[in-house]
Amino acid sequence: MDRRFLVLHGWQNHRPAGHWQWLLTEALRAQGEHVLYPQFPSADDPSQAEWTALLRAELAQLGSGERVVVAHSLGVWLWLAVAGTLTADERVDRVLLVAPPSAEVLAGYPEVAEFARVPLDPAALARGAASTRLVASDDDPYCPGGAASVFAGLGLDVDVLPGAAHLDLDAGYGRWPAVEAWCRDPSTRLTPRA
Repeated sequence: MDRRFLVLHGWQNHRPAGHWQWLLTEALRAQGEHVLYPQFPSADDPSQAEWTALLRAELAQLGSGERVVVAHSLGVWLWLAVAGTLTADERVDRVLLVAPPSAEVLAGYPEVAEFARVPLDPAALARGAASTRLVASDDDPYCPGGAASVFAGLGLDVDVLPGAAHLDLDAGYGRWPAVEAWCRDPSTRLTPRA
């Protein structure tokens, strides 16, 4: 199958080699998959306009075949901001949204507060992708109340992982076999890292 992946990192993420997104990219490429994993500019003080421009450029280079986006943390809000504005040619087949922070938490940080102003619109999300899944922890410090509740209005298929915090390196999320399996087969449920 001809698949194309676009991996979107979050705030203050400089693509460390041990992070699950880095390892996912390496694993998929080793299997012959086409994967784009761009470093967004000014990761510590991001501009939504700059990040949006790069996301659109990467989507233009993603090519044809099955198009899959895997977004973590602030990358989720970037996707939420752009999904509803995509043309039919830019639309992707499926998206995995991982550990999104709540808008209230984002609004408390001046560096990323502009991302928090994106409306949570299920119709806009559906225009961006044929299928979207959310995976989050039940104790993410950046999403009090839990992402399953906070983002319930989007009507997404959700996997909740117990005690996995922000699903990042600090939470022990280096290699994550379940996300690799989901990339190959979208019916795979996301489970905690062993």
